[in-house]
Amino acid sequence: MKYDYVVILRKSSDRQIDFISLFICLFSIVAFVFQQFEARQFNYIFSLGALVLASGIAYNIVASMRHRQVRYRYLLFLAGILWIGMPFLSWISICLFLLAFLEYQAKHPLEVGFSGKEVVINSLFRRRFVWTDFNNILLKDGLLTIDFRNNRLFQKETIDDDDPDADEDEFNSYCRERLNIVATGLTTINSPTP
Repeated sequence: MKYDYVVILRKSSDRQIDFISLFICLFSIVAFVFQQFEARQFNYIFSLGALVLASGIAYNIVASMRHRQVRYRYLLFLAGILWIGMPFLSWISICLFLLAFLEYQAKHPLEVGFSGKEVVINSLFRRRFVWTDFNNILLKDGLLTIDFRNNRLFQKETIDDDDPDADEDEFNSYCRERLNIVATGLTTINSPTP
């Protein structure tokens, strides 16, 4: 669907997500090494997997110190594959596959699309709203405020955009116009007929 306006919202820090992913990968390495000591048998797959996970963690730590974006999804996916072969707690692989899928979505900036018919918040599950669901929508000083009719308030900071065609006044007048059209339609529907 083509949107008249798309507002990209600022995400909070990804540090918590990276910390959890790092902890899970380290836990997996320890579990793979422990499994080999417990079985008293060297396993090439678990050893190679633990080595690849450790290398990936080291790479991500260095990239994080250089302020680059870090992705753990491939490491979580690899750990999930290796957990399938574990003799204990192999169900953890399902959780790791799910976390690998959700890591991308959790780090992706939230987008809100505005069209003539609806407003769509693009999160893990797209949430669609019609214009009648809103009292007011305002973009002011990099802060998007959406006031719902059910007394809910949504406020998020937007990503700074140096794009000259992104004008707050133009966006606000567009939203005011859409809300006025809806309000006029509602009053004619709600008004008693003579």
